[in-house]
Amino acid sequence: MWTCPKCGREFRRSNQGHYCGKAPATISDYIAAQAEEHQRPLRQLRDALRQSLPEAQERIAWRMPSYWAGRHILQFSAGKTQISLYVGEAAVAAFFPVLSGYQTKKGTVYLPYDQALPLPLIQEMAVWCYEAVKSGGAWPKD
Repeated sequence: MWTCPKCGREFRRSNQGHYCGKAPATISDYIAAQAEEHQRPLRQLRDALRQSLPEAQERIAWRMPSYWAGRHILQFSAGKTQISLYVGEAAVAAFFPVLSGYQTKKGTVYLPYDQALPLPLIQEMAVWCYEAVKSGGAWPKD
């Protein structure tokens, strides 16, 4: 086990990347805690998700902004060079042809800060995830 010298949390892997400190209470708090140059695209992403998921509840889950409608829909996190959008493996597979300009891995789409966010595509994926959760009753993992 490895213990973070800053926050004291224990992890299986050495130097595990994580969020030190108390988890943010709201998505606004989460965004405000990020680097200033990353806050604008994070707010844009949040606004796009709010527009496309009006019935969803915003939550902090696993210390990240998450969207729920009875069940988990999707979530995102801020990294050093990109935003990670966690939509599930089924969504990545369904949208793979139009995601060719983005790195994807294990149900995640990576959105670099140095590129404009593909907001219409993000909204389309969000609606797809919402419909998959509502029809299947669980987060679309496969």
